[in-house]
Amino acid sequence: MLNQYYTVKGYGEHEIIIEKSRFICFIDRAETEEAAQAFIQGIKKKHHNANHNCSAYLIGEHDEIQKANDDGEPSGTAGVPMLEVLKKKKLKDTVVVVTRYFGGIKLGAGGLIRAYGKSVSEGVAHTGIVERRLMRHMCTSVEYTLLGKVENELRGSAFLLQQIEYLDQVTFHTYVAEEETAAFEDWMVELTNGRCEIVSAESLYIEIDVN
Repeated sequence: MLNQYYTVKGYGEHEIIIEKSRFICFIDRAETEEAAQAFIQGIKKKHHNANHNCSAYLIGEHDEIQKANDDGEPSGTAGVPMLEVLKKKKLKDTVVVVTRYFGGIKLGAGGLIRAYGKSVSEGVAHTGIVERRLMRHMCTSVEYTLLGKVENELRGSAFLLQQIEYLDQVTFHTYVAEEETAAFEDWMVELTNGRCEIVSAESLYIEIDVN
């Protein structure tokens, strides 16, 4: 599992007009090729009367699956520039379809490359990007006398305090970057003079908005 990667926030769509042609960008996450193809076919079915439904997707930790389809546009003028935008923005597990309704003015190869690239760039910006960070759920239990001190220090730290549980002891549920778990444990032991019990729970991805 990657410690961090970028992907789109979720489903989005965005339309631009270039020389009277409508370019509608549809974008979503897809963690498998089957999911990407299902998304593409869904858009094609919905916009079956469009002139073109060009597509691209990038899937896998190391971009193992990369596909681009021009759907009738001149070879290399649609799917590839769409895929290149996904690569340039370092997005993973992302599928995109650009539906074109021809407006009567031919754009030429260069114009098509720019149009499809712009459509995806604006579609991604409109939808939003998130950074997915692999975090470890750390549960730290302390006596109530340490509640204020530990809470204040946690809220002022780089660690993500998720919640505080008040039972026989106080338990702080904190998300810590996978590579920082040992540093977190050392920090907490020092902060409490060893008066804490730390349990390492599951790892999960936390999503952080990227401007």
